[in-house]
Amino acid sequence: MTSRTRFARAAAAATVTAISVFALAACSADSGSDSADGPVEITYLHRLPDGEGMTPVSEIVDRWNADNPDIQVTATKFDGAATDMILKLETDVNAGNAACLAQVGYSEVPQMYVKGLLEDVADEAAAHEDDFSAGAYAMMTVGDAVVGFPQDTGPLVYFYNATEFENLGLTVPTTLDELTADSAAAAAAGKYVTAFTPDEALSWLSAQAAAAGDTWFGTSGDSWTVDTEGAGSQAVAAFWQNLVDNNQTLITERWGEAFTQALNDGSLIGHVGAAWEAGFLLDSLDGTPAEGQWRVAQLPDFGAGEMTGPDGGSGVAVMKGCEHPAEAMEFNAWFNTQVDDLASQGLVVAANGTPTTSEKMLRQFGGQDVLAELAKASGNLNPDFVYAPGFASLTKMNETASGVADGSATVADVFTTAQTTAVATLEDLGLPVSE
Repeated sequence: MTSRTRFARAAAAATVTAISVFALAACSADSGSDSADGPVEITYLHRLPDGEGMTPVSEIVDRWNADNPDIQVTATKFDGAATDMILKLETDVNAGNAACLAQVGYSEVPQMYVKGLLEDVADEAAAHEDDFSAGAYAMMTVGDAVVGFPQDTGPLVYFYNATEFENLGLTVPTTLDELTADSAAAAAAGKYVTAFTPDEALSWLSAQAAAAGDTWFGTSGDSWTVDTEGAGSQAVAAFWQNLVDNNQTLITERWGEAFTQALNDGSLIGHVGAAWEAGFLLDSLDGTPAEGQWRVAQLPDFGAGEMTGPDGGSGVAVMKGCEHPAEAMEFNAWFNTQVDDLASQGLVVAANGTPTTSEKMLRQFGGQDVLAELAKASGNLNPDFVYAPGFASLTKMNETASGVADGSATVADVFTTAQTTAVATLEDLGLPVSE
């Protein structure tokens, strides 16, 4: 039995034995909008970037609406943080006015399901299961339940400025030792080949632990097991602590102005980041001398060979209370197999097929076939690293990571926080944890 299967069965058992599913109103944002002979109206809430050079979600949806007059879809972009969107969805479900379809991160699926926020649409999904990669499809399942379709994956990769690397005589790192050496050489020249980003600690550091071969969650009998301080996590902590102690990494919020400024002024010339960042990472360099200088490579070997970990990735789920789940899943299957359109958004698309790297990406990455490199990374994801209910709530990791800059916390402390918080969160959800 695979780890994902054990995880799914444990999560499903938890749904039955430990969580009282919300009593939900039968109506939703899609109810009451259709006349007896009118079209079915479906609403879809997403967080796709919709940036310059991308095929807009509205344009994709317009094509569906033109060809499917009986199922009309309205797509709305949520501009806030992912965590804010999840809070909105929970509030809306409880109020009976949630969107029928919503983009949700894979790490959020287990807890959303056990809290009764997602519909089981296994019957509607069955006909399209083979349209998606098996690993991604599994991330939208909980036990025998299927909550929607996968949209993209988020393997960690390494972005680097090839021109600056050549100028400094650096080689693209393939191991942590090589990345450490590059960090020292670059720092001596006033440059950084990595950034330590506290606001991304939860997904970013857990993905690195996965790349190092760790699995954080499992089951023993009917209980969950948690181990966020294994050998892989320790190796990751030691690597970053060394860079921090020697001022050889840029410490900054990933989503703050300082990160973009460091890209723009050329002080940041490398970045361990999620594959989906390729869609917008270099936007601020358009029209500058640095345009076209960057490339993407596989994540350096963190100790487990050619393996990477999941930082993000999401699917489109059917929210509890959706009045037209069958029609919603028809659109869901179609939308998430529009491979080239979704790839233009910078996604590593979960659907089968070979996307075409967009003109924008070719221009920004110096003609590199970026999507082929990202697809390779997706195939190297740790197959045993799974999420548990409550994972998306472990934001205390970010709080601890924020203390790394001033020395009030170590990187190892971040993984300790993950351990204590994960156990406490599972117990708070009423789920048994094996000590």
